Amino acid sequence: MKWTVLTDNRTQNPLLQTEHGLSILLETEHYRILLDTGASDVFIRNAERLGIDLSTVDYVFISHGHSDHAGGLKHFMEINDKAKVIVSPDALKSRFYSKRRYLHSITTEWPNIPQERLLTVEQSESIDDDIFILAHIPQIHPMPEGNQHLFVETPDGSYVSDDFRHELALYTDGLLFTGCAHRGLENILAACPFPVNTVVGGFHLLDNHESEDKLSELAYRLTDAYPQTQFYTSHCTGDSVCEILEKVMGRQLHFFRCGTVKSYDEH
Repeated sequence: MKWTVLTDNRTQNPLLQTEHGLSILLETEHYRILLDTGASDVFIRNAERLGIDLSTVDYVFISHGHSDHAGGLKHFMEINDKAKVIVSPDALKSRFYSKRRYLHSITTEWPNIPQERLLTVEQSESIDDDIFILAHIPQIHPMPEGNQHLFVETPDGSYVSDDFRHELALYTDGLLFTGCAHRGLENILAACPFPVNTVVGGFHLLDNHESEDKLSELAYRLTDAYPQTQFYTSHCTGDSVCEILEKVMGRQLHFFRCGTVKSYDEH
């Protein structure tokens, strides 16, 4: 198993373009899975620079309806005529907004997805033999403070806090992809019925939102509950947050960038 970061807010390769978005190509023994598509076609251009052919991707997994994770799907559909799209129906039918700094839409402009290529997931289930999708993740632990800025538009034109029922997570062969982890990293881990060796994704822990004490407590809970698990993050995990988590988590915490390539057993 191998995964390659195609789009992220940060880069380790000056030839690769960054954006506020996330896209990772996951290659398993049986499938090539595109994990989110970033906000634009940046992931396609970066893939080309890395010599990666996205026309051979088998599945594209959309973790939630925000445009920084699904905005590139329309571009992907232009270069790939076979991949099935895994997405929550709540992501497709809702309109999303952020009130961070100012009110603005973060709704995805969805392309036409042929019915035979659309896999809508409403409850946790297996897709083929070795891909498991987590849906409607129970809220046992608090969700990230950064969610306070995020809303869904109601039919009457008002805005209600987003409960992220449209967020999915993907598990395959020990690896858990969290997308942005709006439902909360601990909640996603608790909902996964399989042993997790590696967590990859944003944690939606924004700088100046979570207190240092709360972040340290979270880090201790993660290391206590999942002592063998390796955590890889970037995108919506703040720089200061990373520093605080790393003080506790040490070598269990890693940071990816555009161009990061990791094998399943490479930590």
